[in-house]
Amino acid sequence: MIRARGLTKSFEVKSGATVHAVRGIDLDVPPGEAFGFLGPNGAGKSSTMRIIACGSPRTSGELRILGLDPDVDGVRIRDRLGVVPQQDNLDEELSVRENLYIYGRYFGYSRAHCWAKADELLEFAQLTEKSKAKVVSLSGGMKRRLTIARSLVNDPDLLLLDEPTTGLDPQARHVLWDRLFRLKQQGVTLVLTTHYMDEAEQLCDRLVVMDGGTIVAEGSPARLISEHSTREVLELRFQPGSQRDAEPIALELVERVEVLPDRLLLYTQDGDETLVQAHARGVRPLSTLVRRSTLEDVFLHLTGRSLID
Repeated sequence: MIRARGLTKSFEVKSGATVHAVRGIDLDVPPGEAFGFLGPNGAGKSSTMRIIACGSPRTSGELRILGLDPDVDGVRIRDRLGVVPQQDNLDEELSVRENLYIYGRYFGYSRAHCWAKADELLEFAQLTEKSKAKVVSLSGGMKRRLTIARSLVNDPDLLLLDEPTTGLDPQARHVLWDRLFRLKQQGVTLVLTTHYMDEAEQLCDRLVVMDGGTIVAEGSPARLISEHSTREVLELRFQPGSQRDAEPIALELVERVEVLPDRLLLYTQDGDETLVQAHARGVRPLSTLVRRSTLEDVFLHLTGRSLID
């Protein structure tokens, strides 16, 4: 569905400087896969997604979307794409059903087809009861479901989702996850960006971590955790500042220790055993927690904890 080799994107900013947003990445996304982009702000995720969506030309490199060259076949590719932007851009003065109908007409479908498709998608998105409501009256979760439903009007082979659940409450997020999982079962290829590590673990068969315009890791969530973290993490919580006293002992017990303002994170294969050893050496935290390693541990390890402006 997507094949890229040496893909780059550069552009000039107002100061005249050249920004290299994407620096020679390679990608392969097979049919039916749910593929994710992770990375901090400015990592190059959105630039890559815009190129794939035929909304921004690449600077160099080889790229094929659905077997076609975006530079030549952009219209044909867009006919087979569904795009869910980061910000909802619905027509708020129209009803929910009218939004779907109008969007279908853009693709040249007949009126009868568009009304029938709108009803089908309303049921899929669990919005049938809101079909006559104005979009402006919908909750954030409902608007997001409508945006996803609208992206399916043309029965796309490839669905691009830019942070699909940002700003939603946990219930709305889980409803959307269910809808996306159903699409994947129907054979739709999903490509998404997200800042939610649990979302990436839930939805993605495979993903890449980007940083500074390059891919720094690739694989399934389980594989990334296995390769870039440990099986478990031991969290030792202290009075702020006093955790530094226990840091030398922690470094004797495990190879990787992260120091936070009020705790130490010890990356270990056996958290309970490491805790016993820490207690035996006189470490007395206020509280302890043994948990499994997550994709967030991998993400922070690969990209760092510092914010990038």
